[in-house]
Amino acid sequence: MPRPTAAQFAYGSATVVVTTLALLLLFRTESGIGVAAVGTTALALGLLVAVRLPLPRHRAAEGSGRTAAADAARTHHALEGIGARERVAAGRSSAPANDHSLRR
Repeated sequence: MPRPTAAQFAYGSATVVVTTLALLLLFRTESGIGVAAVGTTALALGLLVAVRLPLPRHRAAEGSGRTAAADAARTHHALEGIGARERVAAGRSSAPANDHSLRR
């Protein structure tokens, strides 16, 4: 099981605090059972928010079974395609290949 991120801790904790305050003010409970029910509900909601928070890309890809070699090969092929487009564009224009203009 992956470790929780700082964002998951922050959002989960903030959810627990805000939910607890809102429910206590909304229901104006004074009994011990009511306060326990509010606390339990807030903790459950905070846990749900923390778990449902999307993971960063580099962590999400770890469990997918892809290897670093496959990622590198895919990046290499993408870079080859970029180089081919630049060579074709350089062959069409009369400007030198080293001239990197933003206007085309």
